[in-house]
Amino acid sequence: MRKVKKIAVMTSGGDAPGMNAAIRSVVRTCAYYRTECMGIYRGYQGLIEGDLVPLTARSVNNIIHKGGTILKSARSKEFRTEEGRKKAFENLKKHNVDALVVIGGDGSFTGGVVFNKEYNFPIIGIPGTIDNDISGTSHTLGYDTALNTAVEAIDKIRDTASSHNRLFFVEVMGRDAGFIALNAGVGAGAEEILIPEEDLGLERMLESLKKSRRTGKSSSIVVVSEGDKTGKNVFELADYVEKNLPEYEVRVSVLGHMQRGGSPTCFDRVLASRLGVSAVELLLDGKTNLMVGLKDNKVVATDLEKAIKGQHDIDTELLRVSDIMTT
Repeated sequence: MRKVKKIAVMTSGGDAPGMNAAIRSVVRTCAYYRTECMGIYRGYQGLIEGDLVPLTARSVNNIIHKGGTILKSARSKEFRTEEGRKKAFENLKKHNVDALVVIGGDGSFTGGVVFNKEYNFPIIGIPGTIDNDISGTSHTLGYDTALNTAVEAIDKIRDTASSHNRLFFVEVMGRDAGFIALNAGVGAGAEEILIPEEDLGLERMLESLKKSRRTGKSSSIVVVSEGDKTGKNVFELADYVEKNLPEYEVRVSVLGHMQRGGSPTCFDRVLASRLGVSAVELLLDGKTNLMVGLKDNKVVATDLEKAIKGQHDIDTELLRVSDIMTT
């Protein structure tokens, strides 16, 4: 295998707090090992269009605390075509890039796997998504920050709920994964938590709210993951409850993309720093098609395809705790 002398780094898919910290880690690890580094703007689309710039240790000053990504992000339909991937490969050759670090989620990793198979190009993935839905790591970059953002928002909503004796449905992000909803719901003391992994049913939710009312609760919070399997969106859920429990005054709050922004927590900054170092060192050791992640607080490498296809299961013990806490 050709010796790795130049590594490129990119962020792809949805942004997540901690991506800048990971970029910084990759660039500075390259500098430490006297390896050149380039940044690719706008993910795979920027790679196709040749939007690459040299990065040095000083290029990433004062970004560890910033949300979003200085390299920008974009979804690329063109990269899904053979022609698009060929352009991407030619641009990497043009800039003498020997290996690639992809910071993103399952879509970004899927593109990386295909690209590696077609061109045998060394790739290491760093999981960056608030959804925490990647197998092979207990935490993805941005998840801890999004979780804390959600808990803080729910705490503030509870103040209003308590003041006006209202029931609030709070929708959090997570796509088809309920990690944010479950953990934020437990952390914020929600009366009910609805997640994609479990179809708890509408009747159970009604019974839970009735029980809360009987035991003297005049206000309640129901946390709903955006991928919940009740078959109704959060506004339909609110209408359903108002029709069946008219004693409740119901309001809806959708937290939306505010969960993807903001300064990353210390946990995400440290995780990004650790994963960036590991990603570069794996490439320098001739490794490829792997994702670096965290297990039992140790950095581990997982086959990139397994990370995509594997399932990151919800914590059943936390589900049990949630049931007990809603008593």
